[in-house]
Amino acid sequence: MTPAAKFRRFWFATTVSNAGSAVTLIALPLAALTVLGSSAWQVTLLSAAEQAGWLVLGLPAGVIVRRYSLRGLQIVMDLVRLVAIASVPVAWALGVLTYAQLLVAALAVGLASVLFDIGSTVFIPAIVDADQLNARNSLMSGTHAVTQTGGPSLGALIIQGIGPVGALLVDAVSYLVSALTLRTLPEHRADPGPRSGSLPLIKQGWHFVVRHPVMGPCLVWATVTNFFCSAILALTPVYLVRGVGAPPVTVGLVLAMDGAGGLIGALLATRLATGLGTARTLIVATLAAGAAALVIPFTHSSGTVGFFMLGNLGLNAGVVIGSILTRTYRQTASPPELLSQVMATTRFVSWGALPLGAATAGLVAGVAGLRPALWLVCAGMLLGPLVLLSTPLRRQRDFGGQDTP
Repeated sequence: MTPAAKFRRFWFATTVSNAGSAVTLIALPLAALTVLGSSAWQVTLLSAAEQAGWLVLGLPAGVIVRRYSLRGLQIVMDLVRLVAIASVPVAWALGVLTYAQLLVAALAVGLASVLFDIGSTVFIPAIVDADQLNARNSLMSGTHAVTQTGGPSLGALIIQGIGPVGALLVDAVSYLVSALTLRTLPEHRADPGPRSGSLPLIKQGWHFVVRHPVMGPCLVWATVTNFFCSAILALTPVYLVRGVGAPPVTVGLVLAMDGAGGLIGALLATRLATGLGTARTLIVATLAAGAAALVIPFTHSSGTVGFFMLGNLGLNAGVVIGSILTRTYRQTASPPELLSQVMATTRFVSWGALPLGAATAGLVAGVAGLRPALWLVCAGMLLGPLVLLSTPLRRQRDFGGQDTP
């Protein structure tokens, strides 16, 4: 099988899976809100549980990926997510669905997704030439953005017809399709490197990232950005349903703007990096994302939901541009034998902020109210570019390049 054929099949599998997950993005919190009558804190805790896997498995994931077949590991993780999500509609049909089960299902999906995602980042550089990585990463991010755009909207329509719990079946089927497609790929393993204990391998990746002059600052930026992005996302369905009184269709349209913005960012990333330079593009994109986030809280009624949509669009466009550029740099600047640990370290730290952001948003909303909480987390998006501007990257055109006069 040619490298192009491998990539196409892998791309299809992840696209189908991401489409189903995008439906769950709206279906799971709405199931908690409308079926079980959960509180704002419980809904944000549900979002935190789905992201908690990065705190639990983030660091050892890189070592685990090196020890097993990538194809086999990703198939198993798809099947784990299939069982976890499918258990919700089954329990609902039997009349025994509880909030605790939603929480466990979210946690199981999150843990499996960590290993699946780390494996994905190691698989792509193995089948794509280095000079094609930006384009392939842009394609993956762009496709993900399309699924994130259409998925919530499709989910909203499905929810209108069969309810949020029934919509979760779509995600369950998507994991099955992904697993069956991945099964057609040949075996592939990450570079196992020298045989040694897991802890030394984890330390190698950690030290390489935090001491790197480019990856270190970018890691801090990604962590701060993910914290506040997760907080905004966790508050979105609660704010729109309880604070604004929006129907599921409107919630779906607002969440779809995440994907639309991501698509715009994916289309612009390579072009902007070529024209402005990677370091300059990262700073400009993050400043634009922070400014766009400040538009979101101007939504105060169903008639002003357009502010939320516009803010989401610009916010995610800027964040995705930064994500593509920094991910590509890590894939090309990391030694092959350290790539899985580098990716795991980066995601452990930066994606480990996701559950913390979601949980913090719920706590703040419980104390100060939904609207003040939304203002606070949206303003926090400006901390990301301030981090970058405080580092030598502000004087560079490209990552790792010479300072510009």
